Amino acid sequence: MKLRLEDNTLRLRLSETEVTEFAATGRVLGSTNFGFGPDQQLCYALERTTATAAVDPITEGTTADGLALNYAPGNITVRVPAGLADEWTGTARNGLEGEILVAENQRLRILVEKDLDCRH
Repeated sequence: MKLRLEDNTLRLRLSETEVTEFAATGRVLGSTNFGFGPDQQLCYALERTTATAAVDPITEGTTADGLALNYAPGNITVRVPAGLADEWTGTARNGLEGEILVAENQRLRILVEKDLDCRH
């Protein structure tokens, strides 16, 4: 899974294998090490949520279509409601997109896309 951060945009691109894994397990995880210790690692994940999953308004924002983002030091998790996840993985729909308010007058754009031409 590729993670791209640029100018208040967070973008996750999943290979065909990763889309299949997400459809089957409801979770795909990636990480990048910046040093030797566990506190020097950035982990990022895409997770399917249930309709009853609670959103913590202090650590999570939610887009209009239900995408949610959780950030904790060293961890970024994008959460997708089960129905939307099933539609995305089970159809030709290429991407999911939304925006969340992250600070006064600042929004973070979230993109989750299939990277089906990727061969990595």
